[in-house]
Amino acid sequence: MFFYLAFIASGSLGSLIATTQLISALTNSSKAAAIPEIAKGLGIDIGAVSVFAFLYLRENKSKNKQIARLSREENLSNLKLRVDQNKIISLSDLRGIARLVILAGPASFIMESFRLCKPFTDDLLDRGVLVVPFATDGEMPSLKFEESEDVTNVEKKKLWQLLPVYTSEWTKWLDEQKQMANVPLDAPVYISLRLDGRVRGSGVGYPPWNAFVAQLPPVKGLWSGLFDGMDGRVL
Repeated sequence: MFFYLAFIASGSLGSLIATTQLISALTNSSKAAAIPEIAKGLGIDIGAVSVFAFLYLRENKSKNKQIARLSREENLSNLKLRVDQNKIISLSDLRGIARLVILAGPASFIMESFRLCKPFTDDLLDRGVLVVPFATDGEMPSLKFEESEDVTNVEKKKLWQLLPVYTSEWTKWLDEQKQMANVPLDAPVYISLRLDGRVRGSGVGYPPWNAFVAQLPPVKGLWSGLFDGMDGRVL
């Protein structure tokens, strides 16, 4: 960006000099023969300034977008979750441990997402996925698997055990993201995070549980660690 500014300044100075020379040639018939050459140089300078100004603005826009994304993710990482009655953590505490999927919508949306998730529960747990259900209408439904003494059912409950606390801060963050994405504030949405805590994907409506299973590598076994950073591009 520094070099873009230097080239813009250089081209602008060249344009100013060429413009002065062109005015002088137009007002002095003895210099008329130099007009084409001066005009050519002026055109080159103006073209160079235009190109480097475009490149600078594009780079600056990209930088501002990156800063906004990092700020968004930093604010997200500071939001609080309740693990159980005695423990509250920040989202940042789960970096490298879990891939969070945040659901935000009315209780009916949460319940239907829970129902659609059931066939993929074991596969999601194998991939380190944990769900954060945020009922925006304040009517958090009861999310329970069938009662059983089977150990796997106990493990399944962990998928939906996280709950947002300080909900006003969650609402503020979600509303800001919806406004940036031109999504209605009352629309139910999901946001999926990578293992490193960065936003991997988002959308309006129900999460694509089957796609998560197909795209995400397991967090245990042979491939653990090798593919931790390959959860998909950052949004």
